[in-house]
Amino acid sequence: MGLWRLGVAALAVSLTAGPMPVLEASAAAVVPCPYASIPSIPPTPPSPERDPAAPVVGGPGMATTGLAVPAGATTPPTTAAISWVVADLDTGEVLGACNPHLRRRPASVQKLLLAATVLPKLDPNQIVEATPADLDLPGDSSLVGMIVGGKYPVSTLWYGLLLQSGNDTANALARVGGGDGGVPATIAAMNAEAHRLGADDTHAVTPSGLDAPDQFTSAYDLALIARENLDRPAFLQYDQMLTFQWPAQPPKDPKGFQIQNENKLLTEYPGAIGGKTGFTDEARHTYVGAAKHGDRRLVVTIMGAEIAPVRAWKQSTTLLDWGFAQPKGTSAGHLVTPEEAAKLHAPPPSAPPSALAAAAGTAGAQGPAAPARTLSLTVVLLAALVVLCTAGTVVMLRRARRIKVDQ
Repeated sequence: MGLWRLGVAALAVSLTAGPMPVLEASAAAVVPCPYASIPSIPPTPPSPERDPAAPVVGGPGMATTGLAVPAGATTPPTTAAISWVVADLDTGEVLGACNPHLRRRPASVQKLLLAATVLPKLDPNQIVEATPADLDLPGDSSLVGMIVGGKYPVSTLWYGLLLQSGNDTANALARVGGGDGGVPATIAAMNAEAHRLGADDTHAVTPSGLDAPDQFTSAYDLALIARENLDRPAFLQYDQMLTFQWPAQPPKDPKGFQIQNENKLLTEYPGAIGGKTGFTDEARHTYVGAAKHGDRRLVVTIMGAEIAPVRAWKQSTTLLDWGFAQPKGTSAGHLVTPEEAAKLHAPPPSAPPSALAAAAGTAGAQGPAAPARTLSLTVVLLAALVVLCTAGTVVMLRRARRIKVDQ
């Protein structure tokens, strides 16, 4: 019995030497998004895996690959979108989201990042002469109809970008906005702007949103980018215009023509304040829309949608209706501010060597390494207990065998 007592004592020592390490709980079950499965969806490029070590921008609720809603919220409507976000533009509350950080091709909602980056830089009265490079686009590309050699005010190009989703105007604005660096400089500035806003899922390769390898954004990031634009009166001036007369460029175009705003939310949904449509083969349908009811402004962002049974902008109205029905002050996450993003991006503060040494000593006794050593000690002592118990059993059996022989 002495061996048993020794083993129990050893185990007691291990338990009093420090706290047992707490095993991480298994990840919470993913709640599926209300999704209308469309069997005809063509294959799209795989989304990059998220770095599990990276901080989750917007709070832990935004880490899900499924549905995120506040406790007690009603079930959001069913959509044909792979991911979406509904958020309050003023408080930053994310009222609901479906796979908010999933990275996918942006399509033409990329133009919102172009606007956020370049619109503040350019004089709306500056005249831009169209070049062959501006029109060097695929044959099925969305174009306004710029003419090489045509002269257009910057303000006109913004109308062409936001109403008609012109990729030719996107190229021209990016070229001029980049100064001597041209389009590449604007692309670099777009990525810097995304980083400033906290849109860390975003990487721009083209100014227009045409599909390109390694070009991604997320529904969460689009909400950050949309908020930046929707707070600018100049952006709203362009984005809310329903029709615009495109200027004549004689002799090739002696009369000009009218363009219409492709965002049907503006005319079909009460309180609509702006947005942007998008589509490419790889992105499928993307959409950003915003509306104001009373003193509340909500934005909805949709990615990877199919237009069955209704178009993406129409699906956004059901999400907006749901969002406006949710009580204020509840959220599943939040839209970070640029100031919060800067803190997330800031490297850990440096400390003098003496402080680092002291911290290392503290960690050795009580810090993150202590649970690991406690676990190691416990494992060793438990193993020793097993050995001792086994040895004790062997001794007892031998004693029993001797007694039997003596009898």
